[in-house]
Amino acid sequence: MQLKFGMSPISWTNDDLPQLGGDTSLETCLRETRQAGYSGTEMGGKFPRDEASLRRVLAAHDLKLVSGWYSGTLLDNTVAREIERIKPQLELFAALEAPVIVYGETWQTVQNRRDQPLQNKPLLAEAEFPAYGERLTGVAEYCAGQGVPLTFHHHMGTGVETEEELDRVMANTGEAVGLLVDTGHLLFAGGDILAVIARYGSRINHVHAKDIRAEVLATVNRETDSFLDCVLRGVFTVPGDGMIDYRGVMQALAEQRYEGWVIVEAEQDPALADPYEYACIGYRALQQAALAAGYTITR
Repeated sequence: MQLKFGMSPISWTNDDLPQLGGDTSLETCLRETRQAGYSGTEMGGKFPRDEASLRRVLAAHDLKLVSGWYSGTLLDNTVAREIERIKPQLELFAALEAPVIVYGETWQTVQNRRDQPLQNKPLLAEAEFPAYGERLTGVAEYCAGQGVPLTFHHHMGTGVETEEELDRVMANTGEAVGLLVDTGHLLFAGGDILAVIARYGSRINHVHAKDIRAEVLATVNRETDSFLDCVLRGVFTVPGDGMIDYRGVMQALAEQRYEGWVIVEAEQDPALADPYEYACIGYRALQQAALAAGYTITR
């Protein structure tokens, strides 16, 4: 079985918190990503949005476009309107042969608002999930038809944050809706990483590997702390620098025969956590865990 390792640019420059790495160039981000050993990158805010320019900058650093976040609004939108919104990004990703597009549900999200504590995340009634799942499936089927499968990202501060909320999404969507397992977000939300991998192995089509600093997580107060407050305090880090057992995670993925991309992602302050240094830490930890689980690392 084979895995490919990519890196998110969020360690170098944070689109939701421009004060974190706002003056760091895309050139620096991509150069250090490749130097750390990664063969792919996710899209970030500083990336060019036209095909020729994006292709050129990726080729200059011998990197592949792996995926990228799309801010979905299907909780308050129709399938037809959402398809029109996603088309430009989907067409770009198809041209660059990106293997997935990351769908995050951002209707009334508090993930990017420092004035809103975590407890103010949108809450969906159980009865809302069937209709939402039907709409999400419709968009996912369209994406698949364009050659770029959708991968659904459960995320802190959104309407689908907890393991229970994720279960309801998965129960009410068709096979076209793939699952992005984000180890850090799942643990932050109190979920069981290994149980989710075992339950939805056949639908996992993307993995975000981040770690959690236990001592920071222990201080989080959902009534007063925003998601971005937690990021600034350093709740996230890279694999190998936190509390998650990545040998167990890689073994669980191997048991489900997962193959594809694993993306190291850690929203941190680059002034406190040097992005290149932490990219190397994450790569080494994942490599050791993956090899121990029987994987081969490829480009």
